[in-house]
Amino acid sequence: TAELTAELTAELTARKKQYHYYRDLLLTFEEGEVEWKTLGEVCELQRGRRLVKSQLEDIGAFAVYQNSLTPLGYYDKSNVQSETTFIICAGAAGEIGYSKSCIWAADDVHFVVTPDHILNKFVYYVLLTQQHLIFGQVRRASVPRLSKTVLEKLPIPIPPLSEQERIVAILDKFDALTTS
Repeated sequence: TAELTAELTAELTARKKQYHYYRDLLLTFEEGEVEWKTLGEVCELQRGRRLVKSQLEDIGAFAVYQNSLTPLGYYDKSNVQSETTFIICAGAAGEIGYSKSCIWAADDVHFVVTPDHILNKFVYYVLLTQQHLIFGQVRRASVPRLSKTVLEKLPIPIPPLSEQERIVAILDKFDALTTS
């Protein structure tokens, strides 16, 4: 079983490496190939709303994200639509999440609202390629923090919607392979 575990671990590592390579390749564009804007120019970053711990439940309809990609608890309302990218801005500052279902974003979370010509999931994948830059901008203090201004200044490529859809479909398949 140790040999089998080692083989499976090696296979998973290889798949993740391949996924990152293709993700970066698909999201790299030549000069003049696409328009580049900042995240703040093309999307709206909204901050979540604070909840106190006594408002949270152990189980419930909507996961509450505060300072990590692990839900802090559950709440009976949501403030973020499904299919939305969100960024943790305190604690595990710089972590990037994507929620397929509606969630509650607390006050240390910013979420991305995209216009019709930009897929939210495309923004998610682009931000993942820039995660090292994002982590580099986290203010290290007793509680690590990431400012909204830093996020708004991130460069984002804007290919045609059909190309965004193609890239997202490919990356979703790769993601499913690496996590299955």
